[in-house]
Amino acid sequence: TFSYRDGGGSPSLFDLLVSLGRNHHATFALPDVQAELDYSPGAMVYISGRVLEHSVCPWLNGERLVIAHFMKDAVHD
Repeated sequence: TFSYRDGGGSPSLFDLLVSLGRNHHATFALPDVQAELDYSPGAMVYISGRVLEHSVCPWLNGERLVIAHFMKDAVHD
């Protein structure tokens, strides 16, 4: 995916991203903190998607599915 910040997300809450699928090796990139995390099947990442720019680097084979759980800031207004 392209590098992204969730403009509608809540800066005080964390988003949960779960990588699922099989036979793939993906990398979750956080350019703001110069980090790349293993995002293979079964990996779970908690981040503030509004605060941290994030992306998933291209993967070469296999199937990938992501479950994303997040709270929009407008819910609290």
